[in-house]
Amino acid sequence: MNAIPLQTPHVSVLYHEILHILCPQSPGKYVDATVGAGGHAWGILKESQPAGTLLGLDLDPQALEIASQRLAIFEGRYRLVQASYTTLTHQLQNIGWDQVNGILLDLGVSSMELDNPKRGFSFQAEGPLDMRFDPTNPTTAGDLVNHLTEAELSDMIWRFGDEPQSRRIARAIVQARPIHTTRQLAEVIQSATRGPRERIHPATRTFQALRIAVNRELDAIGELLPQAVSALAPGGKLAIIAFHSLEDRMVKNYFRQESTDCLCPPAQPVCTCGHRASLRLMTRHAITASEEEIQSNPRSRSARLRAVEKLPLA
Repeated sequence: MNAIPLQTPHVSVLYHEILHILCPQSPGKYVDATVGAGGHAWGILKESQPAGTLLGLDLDPQALEIASQRLAIFEGRYRLVQASYTTLTHQLQNIGWDQVNGILLDLGVSSMELDNPKRGFSFQAEGPLDMRFDPTNPTTAGDLVNHLTEAELSDMIWRFGDEPQSRRIARAIVQARPIHTTRQLAEVIQSATRGPRERIHPATRTFQALRIAVNRELDAIGELLPQAVSALAPGGKLAIIAFHSLEDRMVKNYFRQESTDCLCPPAQPVCTCGHRASLRLMTRHAITASEEEIQSNPRSRSARLRAVEKLPLA
């Protein structure tokens, strides 16, 4: 098949690396748990012809609509569902899949979402303080900005944004409330921060923290990881792309733990935990984008790809 994927605002990060790791084959079963606009899914379905199938999950109905158009040439071989990847086990049960051969997660916010001011993810354009992946989520970034206490805001910005000036920023936000737009919030943050100019905008870490908090992203990753491992068939691959250190650290630590036989303290002479490795590390160190990819897609600069393979059952 020589069809060319539809052109969309979203560029799939580490596209070739993902296909190399997952190595899609017919008649394999695959899950793109953050299907977005369908870029990675397109490659998986193309490489797994003629009988490979794919389940695509995403909270964003706009992304699913674009993915549906993009994947139309593979009619009958994919199913798209508006759902969180935290419901992976349930979604697989719904379609009668016991085990799958590959699972992909591309975490974080897509270019498509960043570039839409109405979604409120970016401080570079005027928009509402929204930041929800799922439009039915009752909590928006505006709710957090305008109703959390100063201490709660400071803790959130520090914990999820690694922002060293979190207290100063939280104080300025509380003093400026109510705040209703992305640009207004960015200006408050910029006026509150001090020190030498950084490569990134002063509002970057705070906006990241708000997005993570609104969508419960770290909690979601923690819920997903054991489900994904359980869903893999022996020899199945799990590949995860993270875009900031908190996500990447969670993935790295979980992969390391589940690829180790014994978790007892090193000084303990005899193993008493009974833990046995269920995974094999495919990436000792995170895979990063090439300079060529970074030039064509600056978003890929912070991408970190880690992958594991499910070991055969003992």
